[in-house]
Amino acid sequence: MRANSLTQIKPASETGRHGEMRCVECPIRYRAVCAQCESDELSLLEGMKFYRSFEPGQPIVWEGDRMDFVASVVIGVATLTQTLEDGRTQMVGLLLPSDFLGRPGRDHAAYNASATSKVVLCCFRRKPFDELMRTMPHIAHRLLEMTLDELDAAREWMLLLGRKTAREKIASFITIIARREAALRKSRPGGRMEIELPLTRDAMADYLGLTLETVSRQVSALKKDGVITLNGKRGVILHDFARLVGESGDDADGGLLA
Repeated sequence: MRANSLTQIKPASETGRHGEMRCVECPIRYRAVCAQCESDELSLLEGMKFYRSFEPGQPIVWEGDRMDFVASVVIGVATLTQTLEDGRTQMVGLLLPSDFLGRPGRDHAAYNASATSKVVLCCFRRKPFDELMRTMPHIAHRLLEMTLDELDAAREWMLLLGRKTAREKIASFITIIARREAALRKSRPGGRMEIELPLTRDAMADYLGLTLETVSRQVSALKKDGVITLNGKRGVILHDFARLVGESGDDADGGLLA
């Protein structure tokens, strides 16, 4: 049953203000909202942050609920969905490691957010974070950069949903995940890569505007043609990243091929 507020959603675990890991050891350190912080500023953040963890399928926040924190995804993947008045639900985005959840100055959630895998969030209470942005302008600047990147990604997704074939949609989705995983490792995607898809095929179908049967058929076709090899339930081996990009209809930099 739907919870009425954030206070009714109990995360799998929550730690105190000093957190579970030091900022300098954080796997998203150089991609998160704190990427440009100096050592003294990181020390200040250490005293403010706390972690929340969620199990697969567990709601993080419901659309319209009061949200008293903002957070960066440290580990795992969450989906963003919106619910129409007639009850239909549409997936509108993914939160991957280093992505930001919540909006400073906005105290209600714009979307439903749910964990699709084990999710760990690095959290800050919203009001102290708002004040932090006033005293540390580069945090506000980094958040602006991330927001503009999110806008670019949304525009690319409009193109994907509106113009690409089913095969190109599947290849594009795998390409996006591969690029993000490479970025977290501070490397460039290329050659042979091994990744794990964050969504089930059913969820991929919802996200890509396809049927489950079409997703399964196109994944099998990419496997048959030697573009990918499946490794377990969600593992994917890319034999040649450039070839996968070609299958997506994009060029090597992510732009649409003429």
